[in-house]
Amino acid sequence: MVAAVRVHKTGGPEVLTYEQIEIGAPGPGQVKLKQHAAGVNYIDTYFRMGMYPAPACLPFVSGNEGAGEVIAVGPGVTDLKVGDRVGYVVAMGAYAEERLLNADRAVKLPDNISYEQAAAMMLKGMTAEYLLRRTYKVKPGDTILVHAAAGGVGLILCQWGKALGATVIGTVGSEDKGKLALANGADHVIYYRKEDFAARVKEITKGELCHVVYDGIGKTTFPASLDCLRPLGMFASFGSASGQIEAFNINILQTKGSLFATRPTLNTYAAKRADLLDIAKHLFEVVGSGKVKIPINQTYKLKDAVKAHQDLEGRNTTGSTILVP
Repeated sequence: MVAAVRVHKTGGPEVLTYEQIEIGAPGPGQVKLKQHAAGVNYIDTYFRMGMYPAPACLPFVSGNEGAGEVIAVGPGVTDLKVGDRVGYVVAMGAYAEERLLNADRAVKLPDNISYEQAAAMMLKGMTAEYLLRRTYKVKPGDTILVHAAAGGVGLILCQWGKALGATVIGTVGSEDKGKLALANGADHVIYYRKEDFAARVKEITKGELCHVVYDGIGKTTFPASLDCLRPLGMFASFGSASGQIEAFNINILQTKGSLFATRPTLNTYAAKRADLLDIAKHLFEVVGSGKVKIPINQTYKLKDAVKAHQDLEGRNTTGSTILVP
């Protein structure tokens, strides 16, 4: 029996239940991991609340991101062996001392990437990779707007966007978060609680506006985000921290400058193993080079997952948050 955090019914943070469960032997194409750390992300709260339907029936083990050591391999697994260090992003199962995982979703970790770093960045870092390099390919001289710039994905987007040669504008909710964003590559910060961010973007860019908006906030930043874009600009909505964007009249994309709008997910961009490995390779390279650092600003014990979710949803966290057994 091993410790895990399960959801028996959807709801608030209090539905996360710390308990003992049985983990069997790996089946065909699977590996068994001894987990060293799990990442805590907003998507975990969406599954917990029932905003996203869980891929398994209740109860399910929460968590989408983690890192650990392979302790057993199932039949047919040839590219992983016992003792390998791996990271992963999959739906469900990360909040546990041990877990089973489909081997084709596991990525071997380089020696210079720790388990804690991997758990803090596999989902957030690979999300930043596809947003910056695939959804809209950022070029030197571009201007990008990053909402929640002091959050887990936000800090990575700021650093990596800066490394790619972009001018980075970030929105934040407090002075402390503004300082953090500026220290991590943002050229300008906007305090969305007391400033009209669309008007400030226009002022900062002298009316030129942005090539792309990266938005993990959702309801409260739409449709004003569209007013931050120049003609033919890209609105990339990758999260719903304030609630989901409601259906809208697509003609507003025309009237605001023939804009593009997309709701991408890592699952789609990394569906093929070759793409998963390519995205991870770019992430490991940029982190290994020191151009992007992964700030782990909160660490909780696995048994304290309720507190971790409360702090995340209360906007009391910055950077990455992890759980350790």
